[in-house]
Amino acid sequence: MSPNQKESGSTELVEQQTDPTLDLDLGPKTRTFKGFLAVLISFIAIAASLFHLYTAQFGTFFALIQRDIHWLFMSVLIFLLYPASKRLVRNRLPWYDIVCIAATLIAGLYILVDMNNIVMRAGDPTVADVVLGIITVLLVIEAARRTIGPALPVVAVAALLYAYFGRYMPGLLAHKGYSIRRIFPYQFLTTEGVYGVPLGVSSTFVYLFILFGSFLDKTGAGKFFIDLAFAMTGSSQGGPAKAAIVSSALLGTVSGSSVANVVTTGTFTIPLMKRVGYEPYFAGAVEAASSTGGQIMPPVMGAAAFIMAEVLGVPYIKVAAAAAIPAVLYYISLFAQVHFRAGRLGLKGLPAHELPQFKETLRRGWHLLLPLIVLIVILTLGYSPMKAVFWTIILTAILSFIKPETRITGAKLLEALEEGARSALEVAAACACAGIVVGVVTMTGLGLKLAGLIITWSRGQLYLALPLTMLASILLGMALPTTAKYVVLSTLAAPALVRLGVPAMAAHMFILYFGVVADITPPVALASYAGAGIAGANAMKTGWTAVQIGLAAFIVPFMFAYSPSLVLIGAAGEIILAFITASVGVASLAAAIQGWILTAESWWERAICFASALMLIKPGLMTDLIGGIGLAIVILHQLAITRK
Repeated sequence: MSPNQKESGSTELVEQQTDPTLDLDLGPKTRTFKGFLAVLISFIAIAASLFHLYTAQFGTFFALIQRDIHWLFMSVLIFLLYPASKRLVRNRLPWYDIVCIAATLIAGLYILVDMNNIVMRAGDPTVADVVLGIITVLLVIEAARRTIGPALPVVAVAALLYAYFGRYMPGLLAHKGYSIRRIFPYQFLTTEGVYGVPLGVSSTFVYLFILFGSFLDKTGAGKFFIDLAFAMTGSSQGGPAKAAIVSSALLGTVSGSSVANVVTTGTFTIPLMKRVGYEPYFAGAVEAASSTGGQIMPPVMGAAAFIMAEVLGVPYIKVAAAAAIPAVLYYISLFAQVHFRAGRLGLKGLPAHELPQFKETLRRGWHLLLPLIVLIVILTLGYSPMKAVFWTIILTAILSFIKPETRITGAKLLEALEEGARSALEVAAACACAGIVVGVVTMTGLGLKLAGLIITWSRGQLYLALPLTMLASILLGMALPTTAKYVVLSTLAAPALVRLGVPAMAAHMFILYFGVVADITPPVALASYAGAGIAGANAMKTGWTAVQIGLAAFIVPFMFAYSPSLVLIGAAGEIILAFITASVGVASLAAAIQGWILTAESWWERAICFASALMLIKPGLMTDLIGGIGLAIVILHQLAITRK
């Protein structure tokens, strides 16, 4: 089958097998304009991308200036593209959005024009500072509501009310309370509020990595990754499910969005999984769990990873390196799950003649892998993420000319610049709104108070503090985008774990993991619902199946919180041994869940596999020995049964 035929066939399968009655709303839709407004939006978006490329190469401006210009571009585009309500007509610009754009420009230009005076009168705000601060905060909250929904704006409003009414709060939550004259200039004119670290990361690293993804998309890298995954795994036992995992991991390294990854790869993989015999809900769950792992998969990961590097004060490459073993363990677990499931159901792969040939696929798109390799090398050499991704973008554009079908011509170049800006809007809005929450936490000392509260509730015991933090991470994760939930939790929950002796890297990775898996955890599991929509399956059943498939993501963080060798803290030999035994452990976990290794497992075999998995995942010679013996007993028993 040729690549074109494969794509056509996959599309046909989607049209036939997707449930047309399942209306899945995955987020707000943008307006579409023609004429002058369409040209204006393109011009602003392209200018935004050129600005970020310029600062990546020639250096960023003073922090407040850089973030202000970034937010000016992003907020103007948001009010142009995102309607106040989905029910409103989307092909015209209402008067109140023109007012919002004008107010945004006035507040943003005020900082640029009056920067010197703002610095000189720090702590003594004028009436203009207060008024424009109120306007800016309200506009940020509204921009976030339009792009990512009401959850984070509600949290931001609650935080502002807490800052004002602090004297009326009970117990540990009480503080002296701050006036409007103090709250809003603090949010508007410092780098601790709206223009804080989250928006700072968005204005530098995150935007450029999103732009890099846009350039890769224009080369056809997405289709190449899918074809490569099918060529590698499509003919094996349960091949399409394994291809879904591989392609989602490859795309996840540059997309950082669970839902976008599901929609991109799931359109091809889910119908083919159903074709070889996987149940629709299982096919949707595999794609959701695979796509969600992209946010913790180096080298790019999600936007939260860049914020983590800033918060911890370490190079980004250290965060990516720390995430490598847990991410690989997660995908090994997924691979084992679908393999054992296929064995239990007696499923085969796709016929070889229906799959793209590996050598031909690699010959066609080998050059599309080079940017990722070069990105890793540059980061490893110690260059900043901004420099690394800047040169990777340039390299991607140059390498695209190797093959006629991947060339980024003039028109494609402009499209990549524009789409990069459009794709960054939701992340920028989430970062700006999360900055409001961080500003309040900093101003009131709420983070230290909540850390003390977690320690009090857990009685100073880590085994109680970790589940409390996990629940907080998942609950917040159900309502907030990954970037926003990490920002909130890093200021509220992570300090408690650090005070209880968990290394800072492991503590922050712990909350990131549980924030990410919220995308597959019902009742609010957007990645699972996206997979269910493509598969034509029950959304809730798909969600719980995705949790079952991705169970390793709920166990591994506890293990590296206790024994941080899984996040590269410790001696090399200890880290290597921990990785090897944990890899066997997550495979044992998959066997316990699916009830199959070489043949069907009895209840006691599944119980031993589950217990062995916990022993093997937890680093330690004694636990590894116990887990290895338990798993060996099950395998030997299975071998004896199959020989008979």
